Amino acid sequence: MFERLEQIEAKYEELNQALASPEIVSDSARYQKTAKAHSEFFPVVEKYREYKDLTRGIVESKALLEGETDPEMLAYAQEELTHLDQRLQEVEEELKILLLPKDPNDEKNVILEIRAGTGGDEATLFAAEMFRMYNRYAETNHWKVEVLSTSESGVGGLKEVIALIEGHGVYSRMKYESGVHRVQRVPETETQGRVHTSAVTVAVLPEAEDVDIKIDPKDIRIDTFCSSGPGGQSVNTTYSAVRITHLPSNTVVSCQDEKSQIKNREKGMRVLRARLYEMEQQKQQEALAKERKAMVGSGDRSEKIRTYNFPQNRVTDHRIGYTVHQLPEFMDGRLQPLIDALVTHYQAEKLKQESEVVA
Repeated sequence: MFERLEQIEAKYEELNQALASPEIVSDSARYQKTAKAHSEFFPVVEKYREYKDLTRGIVESKALLEGETDPEMLAYAQEELTHLDQRLQEVEEELKILLLPKDPNDEKNVILEIRAGTGGDEATLFAAEMFRMYNRYAETNHWKVEVLSTSESGVGGLKEVIALIEGHGVYSRMKYESGVHRVQRVPETETQGRVHTSAVTVAVLPEAEDVDIKIDPKDIRIDTFCSSGPGGQSVNTTYSAVRITHLPSNTVVSCQDEKSQIKNREKGMRVLRARLYEMEQQKQQEALAKERKAMVGSGDRSEKIRTYNFPQNRVTDHRIGYTVHQLPEFMDGRLQPLIDALVTHYQAEKLKQESEVVA
Protein backbone atom coordinates (compact mmCIF):
# COMPACT_ATOMS: atom_id res chain seq x y z
CA MET A 1 0.00 0.00 0.00
CA PHE A 2 2.77 2.45 0.94
CA GLU A 3 4.69 1.86 -2.28
CA ARG A 4 1.53 2.80 -4.15
CA LEU A 5 1.11 5.90 -1.96
CA GLU A 6 4.66 7.01 -2.74
CA GLN A 7 3.92 6.67 -6.45
CA ILE A 8 0.72 8.71 -6.09
CA GLU A 9 2.56 11.45 -4.19
CA ALA A 10 5.27 11.58 -6.87
CA LYS A 11 2.63 11.83 -9.61
CA TYR A 12 0.86 14.57 -7.64
CA GLU A 13 4.08 16.62 -7.53
CA GLU A 14 4.50 16.13 -11.28
CA LEU A 15 0.98 17.47 -11.83
CA ASN A 16 1.75 20.41 -9.51
CA GLN A 17 4.64 21.40 -11.73
CA ALA A 18 2.62 20.81 -14.88
CA LEU A 19 -0.11 23.22 -13.68
CA ALA A 20 2.54 25.95 -13.45
CA SER A 21 3.91 25.21 -16.91
CA PRO A 22 3.13 27.91 -19.53
CA GLU A 23 2.65 25.15 -22.11
CA ILE A 24 -0.16 23.57 -20.07
CA VAL A 25 -1.69 26.88 -18.95
CA SER A 26 -2.01 28.06 -22.57
CA ASP A 27 -3.87 24.89 -23.60
CA SER A 28 -7.33 25.01 -22.04
CA ALA A 29 -8.19 21.35 -22.67
CA ARG A 30 -4.86 20.04 -21.29
CA TYR A 31 -5.06 22.37 -18.31
CA GLN A 32 -8.56 21.15 -17.38
CA LYS A 33 -7.50 17.51 -17.73
CA THR A 34 -4.38 18.09 -15.60
CA ALA A 35 -6.32 20.05 -12.97
CA LYS A 36 -8.91 17.27 -12.75
CA ALA A 37 -6.23 14.61 -12.21
CA HIS A 38 -4.54 16.87 -9.64
CA SER A 39 -7.77 17.31 -7.67
CA GLU A 40 -8.41 13.54 -7.71
CA PHE A 41 -4.98 12.81 -6.20
CA PHE A 42 -5.18 15.61 -3.61
CA PRO A 43 -7.29 13.84 -0.90
CA VAL A 44 -5.02 10.77 -0.99
CA VAL A 45 -1.79 12.81 -0.87
CA GLU A 46 -3.10 15.05 1.90
CA LYS A 47 -4.04 12.01 4.01
CA TYR A 48 -0.74 10.24 3.27
CA ARG A 49 1.22 13.33 4.37
CA GLU A 50 -0.77 13.40 7.59
CA TYR A 51 0.15 9.73 8.06
CA LYS A 52 3.86 10.54 7.62
CA ASP A 53 3.62 13.50 10.04
CA LEU A 54 2.00 11.23 12.64
CA THR A 55 4.70 8.59 12.14
CA ARG A 56 7.41 11.22 12.73
CA GLY A 57 5.55 12.47 15.80
CA ILE A 58 5.46 8.94 17.24
CA VAL A 59 9.21 8.49 16.70
CA GLU A 60 9.89 11.82 18.46
CA SER A 61 7.56 10.96 21.38
CA LYS A 62 9.24 7.57 21.85
CA ALA A 63 12.67 9.24 21.83
CA LEU A 64 11.46 11.70 24.46
CA LEU A 65 10.19 8.84 26.64
CA GLU A 66 13.55 7.07 26.48
CA GLY A 67 15.62 10.04 27.63
CA GLU A 68 13.18 11.81 29.97
CA THR A 69 13.21 11.46 33.76
CA ASP A 70 10.79 14.23 34.75
CA PRO A 71 7.46 12.55 35.79
CA GLU A 72 5.33 15.36 34.34
CA MET A 73 7.13 15.31 30.98
CA LEU A 74 6.94 11.51 30.91
CA ALA A 75 3.18 11.63 31.51
CA TYR A 76 2.78 14.28 28.79
CA ALA A 77 4.88 12.31 26.28
CA GLN A 78 2.96 9.10 27.02
CA GLU A 79 -0.39 10.85 26.57
CA GLU A 80 0.82 12.39 23.31
CA LEU A 81 2.07 9.00 22.09
CA THR A 82 -1.27 7.34 22.86
CA HIS A 83 -3.13 10.08 20.97
CA LEU A 84 -0.77 9.83 17.97
CA ASP A 85 -1.04 6.02 17.85
CA GLN A 86 -4.84 6.20 17.88
CA ARG A 87 -4.94 8.82 15.14
CA LEU A 88 -2.40 6.86 13.06
CA GLN A 89 -4.71 3.82 13.05
CA GLU A 90 -7.65 6.01 12.00
CA VAL A 91 -5.67 7.61 9.16
CA GLU A 92 -4.47 4.20 7.94
CA GLU A 93 -8.10 3.03 7.67
CA GLU A 94 -9.03 6.26 5.86
CA LEU A 95 -6.16 5.69 3.41
CA LYS A 96 -7.42 2.16 2.69
CA ILE A 97 -10.84 3.60 1.82
CA LEU A 98 -9.30 6.33 -0.38
CA LEU A 99 -7.33 3.66 -2.27
CA LEU A 100 -10.38 1.52 -2.98
CA PRO A 101 -11.18 1.24 -6.72
CA LYS A 102 -13.37 4.19 -7.65
CA ASP A 103 -16.78 3.68 -9.22
CA PRO A 104 -16.24 5.24 -12.67
CA ASN A 105 -19.78 6.58 -12.56
CA ASP A 106 -19.49 8.43 -9.24
CA GLU A 107 -18.96 11.85 -10.81
CA LYS A 108 -21.73 11.43 -13.38
CA ASN A 109 -25.11 13.15 -13.42
CA VAL A 110 -28.09 10.85 -12.92
CA ILE A 111 -31.39 10.03 -14.53
CA LEU A 112 -33.88 9.63 -11.66
CA GLU A 113 -36.98 7.55 -12.41
CA ILE A 114 -39.82 7.33 -9.87
CA ARG A 115 -42.86 5.15 -10.56
CA ALA A 116 -45.97 4.49 -8.49
CA GLY A 117 -46.31 0.77 -7.68
CA THR A 118 -48.95 -1.08 -5.71
CA GLY A 119 -51.43 1.11 -3.87
CA GLY A 120 -53.38 2.94 -6.58
CA ASP A 121 -53.91 6.68 -6.05
CA GLU A 122 -52.11 6.60 -2.71
CA ALA A 123 -48.96 5.29 -4.43
CA THR A 124 -49.08 8.15 -6.97
CA LEU A 125 -49.43 10.71 -4.17
CA PHE A 126 -46.42 9.27 -2.37
CA ALA A 127 -44.44 9.19 -5.64
CA ALA A 128 -45.04 12.95 -5.90
CA GLU A 129 -43.90 13.43 -2.29
CA MET A 130 -40.76 11.40 -2.95
CA PHE A 131 -39.94 13.49 -5.98
CA ARG A 132 -40.29 16.60 -3.82
CA MET A 133 -38.01 14.95 -1.23
CA TYR A 134 -35.27 14.37 -3.80
CA ASN A 135 -35.73 17.90 -5.14
CA ARG A 136 -35.15 19.32 -1.67
CA TYR A 137 -32.11 17.09 -1.20
CA ALA A 138 -30.75 18.30 -4.55
CA GLU A 139 -31.25 21.92 -3.43
CA THR A 140 -29.15 21.37 -0.29
CA ASN A 141 -26.33 20.04 -2.52
CA HIS A 142 -26.72 22.85 -5.09
CA TRP A 143 -27.63 20.36 -7.81
CA LYS A 144 -29.83 21.22 -10.78
CA VAL A 145 -33.00 19.17 -11.39
CA GLU A 146 -34.58 19.10 -14.86
CA VAL A 147 -37.82 17.19 -15.42
CA LEU A 148 -37.63 15.08 -18.57
CA SER A 149 -41.00 13.36 -18.46
CA THR A 150 -44.04 13.16 -16.16
CA SER A 151 -47.32 11.29 -16.05
CA GLU A 152 -49.82 12.65 -13.54
CA SER A 153 -52.68 10.84 -11.83
CA GLY A 154 -56.22 12.15 -11.53
CA VAL A 155 -55.72 12.97 -7.83
CA GLY A 156 -52.68 15.18 -8.38
CA GLY A 157 -50.05 12.50 -7.80
CA LEU A 158 -47.43 11.11 -10.18
CA LYS A 159 -47.74 7.81 -11.97
CA GLU A 160 -44.22 8.35 -13.24
CA VAL A 161 -41.59 11.08 -13.29
CA ILE A 162 -38.20 11.03 -14.98
CA ALA A 163 -35.71 13.78 -14.17
CA LEU A 164 -32.08 14.66 -14.82
CA ILE A 165 -30.05 15.70 -11.77
CA GLU A 166 -26.82 17.53 -12.57
CA GLY A 167 -24.04 18.44 -10.16
CA HIS A 168 -20.81 17.39 -8.50
CA GLY A 169 -20.73 13.72 -7.48
CA VAL A 170 -24.48 13.19 -7.87
CA TYR A 171 -24.30 9.46 -8.65
CA SER A 172 -21.93 8.79 -5.73
CA ARG A 173 -24.66 10.05 -3.36
CA MET A 174 -27.81 8.92 -5.15
CA LYS A 175 -26.85 5.42 -6.34
CA TYR A 176 -28.09 3.69 -3.19
CA GLU A 177 -31.65 5.00 -3.67
CA SER A 178 -32.56 2.44 -6.36
CA GLY A 179 -35.17 -0.04 -5.16
CA VAL A 180 -38.70 -0.37 -3.82
CA HIS A 181 -39.73 2.23 -1.24
CA ARG A 182 -42.70 1.21 0.91
CA VAL A 183 -45.05 3.68 2.62
CA GLN A 184 -47.41 2.83 5.48
CA ARG A 185 -50.00 5.46 6.41
CA VAL A 186 -53.68 6.33 6.48
CA PRO A 187 -54.62 7.68 3.02
CA GLU A 188 -56.65 10.90 2.81
CA THR A 189 -59.44 8.92 1.11
CA GLU A 190 -59.61 6.36 3.96
CA THR A 191 -62.73 7.03 6.06
CA GLN A 192 -62.16 4.37 8.75
CA GLY A 193 -58.62 5.35 9.67
CA ARG A 194 -56.98 2.15 8.45
CA VAL A 195 -53.28 2.11 7.63
CA HIS A 196 -52.58 1.16 4.01
CA THR A 197 -49.33 -0.06 2.51
CA SER A 198 -48.24 1.26 -0.88
CA ALA A 199 -45.03 1.08 -2.87
CA VAL A 200 -42.99 3.32 -5.13
CA THR A 201 -40.11 2.19 -7.35
CA VAL A 202 -37.00 4.35 -7.68
CA ALA A 203 -34.27 3.86 -10.27
CA VAL A 204 -31.08 5.94 -10.31
CA LEU A 205 -29.14 5.61 -13.58
CA PRO A 206 -25.80 7.28 -14.33
CA GLU A 207 -26.25 9.56 -17.31
CA ALA A 208 -24.45 8.09 -20.29
CA GLU A 209 -22.58 10.32 -22.68
CA ASP A 210 -22.14 9.73 -26.40
CA VAL A 211 -18.72 8.23 -25.72
CA ASP A 212 -20.24 5.72 -23.27
CA ILE A 213 -23.04 4.43 -25.50
CA LYS A 214 -23.13 4.59 -29.28
CA ILE A 215 -26.64 4.26 -30.69
CA ASP A 216 -26.89 3.36 -34.36
CA PRO A 217 -29.67 5.47 -35.97
CA LYS A 218 -30.96 2.37 -37.78
CA ASP A 219 -31.54 0.68 -34.41
CA ILE A 220 -34.15 3.19 -33.25
CA ARG A 221 -37.71 3.92 -34.32
CA ILE A 222 -39.20 7.31 -33.46
CA ASP A 223 -42.97 7.82 -33.33
CA THR A 224 -44.69 11.16 -32.67
CA PHE A 225 -48.08 11.75 -31.08
CA CYS A 226 -50.14 14.45 -29.36
CA SER A 227 -49.25 15.11 -25.73
CA SER A 228 -51.83 14.14 -23.12
CA GLY A 229 -52.46 15.38 -19.61
CA PRO A 230 -54.07 13.73 -16.57
CA GLY A 231 -57.36 12.06 -17.39
CA GLY A 232 -56.41 11.74 -21.03
CA GLN A 233 -57.19 15.29 -22.15
CA SER A 234 -55.07 16.59 -25.01
CA VAL A 235 -52.45 19.15 -23.99
CA ASN A 236 -51.89 20.34 -27.54
CA THR A 237 -52.93 19.40 -31.01
CA THR A 238 -49.44 19.22 -32.51
CA TYR A 239 -47.45 16.02 -32.71
CA SER A 240 -44.77 17.20 -30.25
CA ALA A 241 -44.65 14.10 -28.02
CA VAL A 242 -42.02 11.53 -28.92
CA ARG A 243 -41.78 7.79 -28.39
CA ILE A 244 -38.35 6.26 -29.05
CA THR A 245 -37.98 2.48 -29.42
CA HIS A 246 -34.54 0.89 -29.35
CA LEU A 247 -35.20 -2.15 -31.53
CA PRO A 248 -32.35 -4.51 -30.45
CA SER A 249 -33.27 -4.27 -26.75
CA ASN A 250 -36.96 -3.37 -27.19
CA THR A 251 -36.45 -0.44 -24.80
CA VAL A 252 -39.14 2.23 -25.12
CA VAL A 253 -38.85 5.84 -23.92
CA SER A 254 -41.59 8.47 -24.16
CA CYS A 255 -41.19 12.20 -23.63
CA GLN A 256 -43.92 14.82 -23.92
CA ASP A 257 -43.13 17.58 -21.40
CA GLU A 258 -41.84 20.06 -23.98
CA LYS A 259 -43.93 21.73 -26.66
CA SER A 260 -41.10 21.20 -29.10
CA GLN A 261 -40.71 17.81 -30.76
CA ILE A 262 -36.94 18.42 -31.09
CA LYS A 263 -36.54 19.08 -27.35
CA ASN A 264 -38.64 16.02 -26.46
CA ARG A 265 -36.47 13.93 -28.77
CA GLU A 266 -33.25 15.25 -27.12
CA LYS A 267 -34.58 14.47 -23.65
CA GLY A 268 -35.81 11.05 -24.75
CA MET A 269 -32.39 10.16 -26.16
CA ARG A 270 -30.72 11.11 -22.86
CA VAL A 271 -33.01 8.73 -20.99
CA LEU A 272 -32.51 5.99 -23.59
CA ARG A 273 -28.71 6.28 -23.37
CA ALA A 274 -28.86 6.03 -19.58
CA ARG A 275 -31.05 2.91 -19.70
CA LEU A 276 -28.87 1.19 -22.30
CA TYR A 277 -25.76 2.13 -20.32
CA GLU A 278 -27.24 0.55 -17.19
CA MET A 279 -28.18 -2.59 -19.12
CA GLU A 280 -24.61 -2.86 -20.42
CA GLN A 281 -23.25 -2.37 -16.90
CA GLN A 282 -25.50 -5.10 -15.54
CA LYS A 283 -24.27 -7.51 -18.19
CA GLN A 284 -20.66 -6.77 -17.26
CA GLN A 285 -21.35 -7.08 -13.55
CA GLU A 286 -23.17 -10.38 -13.96
CA ALA A 287 -20.28 -11.73 -16.02
CA LEU A 288 -17.42 -10.39 -13.91
CA ALA A 289 -18.43 -9.87 -10.31
CA LYS A 290 -20.77 -10.44 -7.44
CA GLU A 291 -20.29 -6.88 -6.22
CA ARG A 292 -23.82 -5.67 -6.73
CA LYS A 293 -25.33 -8.73 -5.05
CA ALA A 294 -22.65 -8.71 -2.37
CA MET A 295 -23.55 -5.09 -1.64
CA VAL A 296 -27.02 -6.20 -0.53
CA GLY A 297 -28.63 -5.85 -3.93
CA SER A 298 -27.87 -2.14 -4.25
CA GLY A 299 -29.34 -2.03 -7.74
CA ASP A 300 -32.11 -4.59 -7.51
CA ARG A 301 -35.34 -2.70 -8.06
CA SER A 302 -37.48 -5.65 -6.99
CA GLU A 303 -36.05 -5.51 -3.48
CA LYS A 304 -37.78 -3.49 -0.76
CA ILE A 305 -35.04 -1.22 0.53
CA ARG A 306 -36.86 1.25 2.78
CA THR A 307 -40.08 1.75 4.74
CA TYR A 308 -41.70 5.09 5.55
CA ASN A 309 -44.11 4.52 8.46
CA PHE A 310 -46.14 7.67 9.11
CA PRO A 311 -48.09 6.53 12.24
CA GLN A 312 -44.77 5.71 13.94
CA ASN A 313 -42.91 8.76 12.52
CA ARG A 314 -40.29 6.26 11.32
CA VAL A 315 -37.97 5.70 8.34
CA THR A 316 -36.15 2.34 8.20
CA ASP A 317 -33.55 1.32 5.63
CA HIS A 318 -33.68 -2.49 5.62
CA ARG A 319 -30.29 -3.02 3.97
CA ILE A 320 -28.28 -1.62 6.87
CA GLY A 321 -30.83 -1.66 9.70
CA TYR A 322 -30.86 2.15 9.93
CA THR A 323 -33.90 3.71 11.64
CA VAL A 324 -34.70 7.35 12.33
CA HIS A 325 -37.83 8.77 13.98
CA GLN A 326 -37.83 12.06 12.08
CA LEU A 327 -40.05 11.32 9.10
CA PRO A 328 -41.21 14.92 8.34
CA GLU A 329 -37.60 16.15 8.27
CA PHE A 330 -36.58 13.20 6.09
CA MET A 331 -39.38 13.89 3.61
CA ASP A 332 -38.16 17.51 3.53
CA GLY A 333 -34.93 16.30 1.94
CA ARG A 334 -32.72 15.80 5.00
CA LEU A 335 -31.32 12.51 3.72
CA GLN A 336 -27.62 13.12 4.36
CA PRO A 337 -27.26 11.12 7.63
CA LEU A 338 -28.75 8.03 5.94
CA ILE A 339 -26.73 8.60 2.74
CA ASP A 340 -23.55 8.82 4.85
CA ALA A 341 -24.48 5.61 6.70
CA LEU A 342 -25.03 3.78 3.40
CA VAL A 343 -21.72 5.03 1.95
CA THR A 344 -19.87 3.94 5.12
CA HIS A 345 -21.54 0.52 5.07
CA TYR A 346 -20.69 -0.23 1.46
CA GLN A 347 -17.13 1.06 1.85
CA ALA A 348 -16.72 -1.40 4.74
CA GLU A 349 -18.09 -4.18 2.51
CA LYS A 350 -15.57 -3.31 -0.21
CA LEU A 351 -12.71 -3.23 2.30
CA LYS A 352 -13.77 -6.67 3.51
CA GLN A 353 -13.82 -8.00 -0.04
CA GLU A 354 -10.41 -6.44 -0.78
CA SER A 355 -8.87 -8.00 2.34
CA GLU A 356 -10.34 -11.40 1.43
CA VAL A 357 -8.80 -11.15 -2.06
CA VAL A 358 -5.40 -10.24 -0.57
CA ALA A 359 -5.63 -13.09 1.97
